[in-house]
Amino acid sequence: MTINKYRHIFLREAPGTFQFTKPASLGSSKFIPDRDPASHSATLIKKFNDAWKHAEDEQAVLHRTRNGVYIEFISDPGAYLVTKSLEEMRSQKIRLLNVRTEEKENEEITYATVYVAHDKKRYFLDKIEAYAIDPLDGGKRKNATLVNSIAELRKALLVESFWIDSRELVPANEKVWCEVWLSSDDSEVLDDFERLLEQENIEASAGFIRFPERMVKVVLANRQDLETLTKNFDYIAEYRRAKETAAFWLDMPNREQAEWVRDLLKRIEVAADPTISVCVLDTGINNGHPLLTPVLKDEDCMTVNSAWGKEDHDKHGTLMAGIAAYGDLQQCLTSRNKIPLSHCLESVKIIPRPPAENRQELWGYITSQAISIAEIQAPQRSHIHCMAISATDTRDKGRPSSWSGQIDNLASGAEDDNQRLIIVCAGNVSDLACAVDYPNAQVTESIHDPGQAWNALTIGAYTELDVIKNETLRGFDPVASAGQLSPFTTTSVAWDNKWPNKPDVVLEGGNLSYDGQGFCDESEDLSLLSTFYRPTISHFSSHNMTSAATARAAWLAAQIKDFYPECWPETVRALIVHSAEWTDGLKEQFLENQSKTAYAKLLRICGYGVPDLSRALYSAENSLTLVSQAYIQPYEKKSSGSGYRTNDMHLYDLPWPKEVLLALPPDIKVNMKVTLSYFVEPGPGEIGWENRYRY
Repeated sequence: MTINKYRHIFLREAPGTFQFTKPASLGSSKFIPDRDPASHSATLIKKFNDAWKHAEDEQAVLHRTRNGVYIEFISDPGAYLVTKSLEEMRSQKIRLLNVRTEEKENEEITYATVYVAHDKKRYFLDKIEAYAIDPLDGGKRKNATLVNSIAELRKALLVESFWIDSRELVPANEKVWCEVWLSSDDSEVLDDFERLLEQENIEASAGFIRFPERMVKVVLANRQDLETLTKNFDYIAEYRRAKETAAFWLDMPNREQAEWVRDLLKRIEVAADPTISVCVLDTGINNGHPLLTPVLKDEDCMTVNSAWGKEDHDKHGTLMAGIAAYGDLQQCLTSRNKIPLSHCLESVKIIPRPPAENRQELWGYITSQAISIAEIQAPQRSHIHCMAISATDTRDKGRPSSWSGQIDNLASGAEDDNQRLIIVCAGNVSDLACAVDYPNAQVTESIHDPGQAWNALTIGAYTELDVIKNETLRGFDPVASAGQLSPFTTTSVAWDNKWPNKPDVVLEGGNLSYDGQGFCDESEDLSLLSTFYRPTISHFSSHNMTSAATARAAWLAAQIKDFYPECWPETVRALIVHSAEWTDGLKEQFLENQSKTAYAKLLRICGYGVPDLSRALYSAENSLTLVSQAYIQPYEKKSSGSGYRTNDMHLYDLPWPKEVLLALPPDIKVNMKVTLSYFVEPGPGEIGWENRYRY
């Protein structure tokens, strides 16, 4: 039966704006201990003075002038530390630098590192002394909430009080690349820090990242170097281990013949001057491949470092390009129809040819430079940025990093008011030998940095490929059945609930074959088809994992943007997610029951499911999609006092005649699905994510 298709309805009239007040929440399960004011205040005053003297003695032997000291505040196990009161915003002379938690006997201890200027020494002492004074007539004790929440304080440790990553990653004697997060976005602070690096002979990579109230620089340092930086600089906020990238490419040549290419080239219809591009940030792309030449011009092949060249030295970038340009390349080859190519490709090389490495670089900075280069080259285009490069480790577990934070920064347009659609991979299981522990390995391994970026469209993988035809793999079985989670993908099940549900959606990422005795194989039967970077050797190669899924998502986004050119980047992302549904296989695998908890777990494994191009582009007679693109200010600063409150909500009049709705049978069921897509301006520094410190 033919199903009539209709364009979605874009609501052109502005919605009604009304005041909104959020219902009161139940609050945190953590507690604030009751204390004896006299003894507790005396203890804290002594510890504060001891910490201050220790810090001053340390500074007395320095060659640089310091303007303040670092103090660390600590909670009781399982208790709440009122971090929002550990900062004085007006003068910026008391700055909350980072908030960390550690487990002790199954209970969480909170640590907060604070910078206190020399002329603000009395700030906390005055609060503690006021707390010690008994209130008159049974009144409320001053500062009780803050002071009771402080179990201990001390001079900040030179490294551990600033180290945000796992303790085992703290460098010892050997120098490693580390991120230094500064507690200011002032250029003069950065200049002063770079002078200190030069003075102390500490090597640093080029470039930096700027966030609101934060800047990030990568340095080659050991523990002693980090201690030196802490002692000599007033703007240290955090230390983190810099990231290394993963290599996803495998040499799996395809046996397809060159005449397939010639036949397809006769049927493609290339847009003369496309206004939409998929910009692939990768190893470069070989646009000499006959299938890529029509969609990737020489001037659109770029690099972040001219010494690296622009060509694809490996094959991964060219594999991404074939799918980003054609979607399902195998279907295009076997089809007899015309194939419209409405978008073009762009390539920015962000990974050099071995043995050169750029792991010492700040990946957020490299990503920012790559996107800027592409946008300067073709400012008239709508760019869909596609990056299937991720870190090798999974230590962030949803926590924002400098890389994911910069992607959020770029997507939101926080610095240039230019919103962007950035599509990234979820990352793959680290050890394919462990992938056969399916699906436990996939569920337990965390999505790789920068896949935790809130504003990015993060792509995981599922598979429909479960038929093995290769005779050499007789006796092998597919690890996953059709419609199930791909054995390559990772998830966010291990993340804390305060981090976003990732991946957002899953697309085809291929499957593994397994002999049942410990050996697995990435067979061509269970992979996608794409373009090989050396067409003189082979025109095609297989591609898989979340990289292939990410390239397919970029192609999908380009189709939506071409069909609805008025779409904002947020709207393209919304239509992809809105069109997604869970396959029966995914629900059978992971949906244990119909509870909210079960659906929450399903979201963290496979996002909102598998997107569908037809649903993303069209409404049907029994399925209407309404699209609104509007601005809203959900929060506002309180007119008196400090803090923020809820502000506006939007109400829409649906363009649906009431008589049509009333004419429907009374027992008919109507389902409504709402997808809200918006970009946040990031604040990735580790200062807690509650109240105004929320990311």
